[in-house]
Parts: sequence; C-alpha cells; structure tokens
Amino acid sequence: MSDYRSSGVDIDAGDRAVELMKRHVETTRTPGVLGGIGSFGGLFRPDLAGMEEPVLVSGTDGVGTKLKLAFAMDIHDSVGVDCVAMCVNDIISMGATPLFFLDYIAIGRLEPGKIEKIVSGVCEGCRQASSALIGGETAEMPGLYAESEYDLAGFAVGLVDRQEIIDGSTIEKGDILVGWPSSGFHSNGFSLVRKIISDEKIDLYETIPGFSRPIGLELLTPTRIYVSLLERLKKLCKPKGIAHITGGGLLENLPRVIPEGLKCEIHTDSWEVPPVIEFIVERGGVEVREAYRTFNMGIGLVTAFSPDDADTVLQGMKDEKPVEIGVVVAGEGGVTLCRRG
Repeated sequence: MSDYRSSGVDIDAGDRAVELMKRHVETTRTPGVLGGIGSFGGLFRPDLAGMEEPVLVSGTDGVGTKLKLAFAMDIHDSVGVDCVAMCVNDIISMGATPLFFLDYIAIGRLEPGKIEKIVSGVCEGCRQASSALIGGETAEMPGLYAESEYDLAGFAVGLVDRQEIIDGSTIEKGDILVGWPSSGFHSNGFSLVRKIISDEKIDLYETIPGFSRPIGLELLTPTRIYVSLLERLKKLCKPKGIAHITGGGLLENLPRVIPEGLKCEIHTDSWEVPPVIEFIVERGGVEVREAYRTFNMGIGLVTAFSPDDADTVLQGMKDEKPVEIGVVVAGEGGVTLCRRG
C-alpha cells in the first residue's frame, strides 16, 4: 500500500515543525496583526492615521547561494536574518516602513529542528525590522532538492505616504553620497565567493590569521538590517535618494536612483573594506571594477543629501559610522571609481 510518507513527504513532520516555530513567530507580533499562523492567509490591519495617501511598497528576494555555506557549516539560523534583510532593505529604500513579512522554505526532507532554526532566524530579522511574520509556506519536495538542502525566500510589505516616497528624483549635481557600513558580504556575490573558496582550497573551518573565528563563520555573518537606522535618519534629515547595495554592488545599484544627466563619483579611499571581503578579493585576484560590481565592498546602503544636510547627518549620526563616500557630478549615468582629490 502506498501513502504520502512513502513518496518522501512526511505530513506529521510538517505539523511538528509548525508547533516548534509558533513560539518564535509570536515574538514578531505587532499591533496590526490579526489572528495567528495556520490560517489560509495572514491578516494585517495597518495604522493609516495621519496619512493623506497611503501607498503599499512590496519586495521579494532570497538568500541565494550563500545557503550552500550554511549547508556546509550546518548553521541555519543566520540565513533567516539574511532573507528578511534582503527584502526589507529594498522597501525602506523607497521610504517605506515595513509592516509584515512572509517566508517560503522548500526542502528536500523536512526536519522539524532544522526548520525551527531557519524560522528562528527569520523571526530575529523581523524583530530587527519591527515587522511581523504573519505567514509562510514550508514545502517538502523530495526529488527536487537533495535531502539535506533547501531554498529560502521571502516577501515584505511596507507603507509610506505618497508625498514621503524617496525615489532620487530631486538629486542634483553637487549632492553628497553618504555610505553606511555593511556587516560583510551580506547575501550577494556568493557564487563567486564559493568559486574562490573552491579554487583556492580554503577550509571553511580554518581561522585565517587576522580573524578571530573560522572563515566560514565570517562569511555567514547575517546581512545588516537598516530599518531602525533609516527611521532615525529620516527624523533628522530626509534623504533625497537611497540605494540598497545588493546584487550588482555599488556600480549597478547607485545609478538606479540617480536622475539622467548625472553620475556618481565614488572615492574608494574613503572607507576601509571589511577584512573578510578584502581577503576573498585578494585570494581570488578579483579585478577592482569586478569587485565593486559584484560585492558591496563594505557599504551596504548609500543615501544622497545636499552638502549642508550631509554635514548634519555625518555629525548627528556619528555612532552609526556614516562615511562621505562620494559626490554626484554631471555625466551620462554610471559610476566613476577614484580617490579623493
């Protein structure tokens, strides 16, 4: 006799996973949440008080091949933070405040303990983003994924008053580009990172001189979530434009918020590249422009301000270590990499 378990799908294991994740999900609950997990849809009632023209802002993303390192190290919570970060950092770049999040986990063989670790990381990311995890899906897919492997993606929704949308349209020549430090590679460029690790025969468990822990743990450092930073920043001085330095690095993401007839001049000697990124770039012999087109190089978010406002931000947000990384100049789009002066 055939049953679903004999085909590789264990419904009982799925039920156990849901029970394990419930306590983590509850920690993300915010005033707008209606009901709990387990329904066919997540319910959320936003507070629209004081908004003239509310606009929903949505974003979706995944963790990418960074997951391969999580599999190799058997560490599964940090990638949950990555999943949230990659989504919410996109929507806050439009001026939105995150409201809620949904996750999607597809796995070869459902292990309740592993699912709990993944979801605990997602919940940690949601707490950092002041966002509620109101639903998701865990799909056991034998034959499509290896038993020990999974994919992880998410979907975030935020809210902004239309007049407060930040789209870069007011950026002009002479505006200052202020960069905010990343926590490392974040969750981009890992196909190249993994190739370099393989080509150079780097042991993920090795503690490289100059580092205090194995290189694998350094590489799994979760993506920084900039939600609280931007909420504080907007109260001090609203940015003209915000670029999340995600896939494509500084070279591809800055032009997304710069009006026509302008370009970015980035002073690469303005900040220190994180040691873990510097190590991988040097060991892999990655050419300079390729590095800045693939990795964030230590800058996870860039905001544009007039010169006077930039001074206010650099002084008023010193504890967040902002860096004046460049300036907007006349030109036909793109990014010029150079040194100051």
